[in-house]
Amino acid sequence: MPATPAWPPKSAPRLFVATTLADGGSLTLDGSQAHYIGRVMRAREGDAVIVCDNITGEWVARVAAVDKRRVCLEVVERLRAREAVPDLWLCPALLKKDRFDLVLEKACELGAARIQPVITRRCVADKLNLERARILTTEAAEQCARTALPDVCEPVKLDALLRNWPQTRTLFFADEEGGQPAVQAFVDTPSAAILIGPEGGFDDAERGAIRAHSAARDISLGPRILRGETAAIAALSVWMASSGDWSDVD
Repeated sequence: MPATPAWPPKSAPRLFVATTLADGGSLTLDGSQAHYIGRVMRAREGDAVIVCDNITGEWVARVAAVDKRRVCLEVVERLRAREAVPDLWLCPALLKKDRFDLVLEKACELGAARIQPVITRRCVADKLNLERARILTTEAAEQCARTALPDVCEPVKLDALLRNWPQTRTLFFADEEGGQPAVQAFVDTPSAAILIGPEGGFDDAERGAIRAHSAARDISLGPRILRGETAAIAALSVWMASSGDWSDVD
């Protein structure tokens, strides 16, 4: 007798939805999500779709109906609760579009709780399409099976970031001029943030203002000068290994 196929299948498409999910609930997809499920994935009645709401976790739903503009889903059961997210903020200076896209994508994959873009004097960009940025992080979360989304914030100028900084949160400052090695500085810092500079680095006045802040600690990411996107990814990786959820993996 042939084995019963696993349900939901591992190939089932994944989506984050705006509806809060619950046993026995239903939801209707429209727009790009309906197009993706109905046209791209060619889902039919009875097929499984994995849905996450960024609140309750991950659920499996069954396709109830498909038409040209809508896909109706019936929620079947919860598969996982929303994952615990380490309390780490990434504060990267804005970069050129494609490079900052990479920062957004990898920050989501690595588990940053919040992404707070920063505008500095040497930034080559001073604006961010916030809706597009949130779409990028949502797609990254869907692709790597996350059940939580990072909070992606409007860019702020560096002086405003420092002025309004919560004193209880350590602000690690990745300084190209040196500091305590990150792998040492990050140990046992469960509530923290990492500030990464722009392509041209911080200027002297900015560096002085950061160092003067009571919550700031300057760190080194090694002997080589790193590009902004590389520094962000490297710093996040080291923190996750030192104080984040990588250190909790059995």
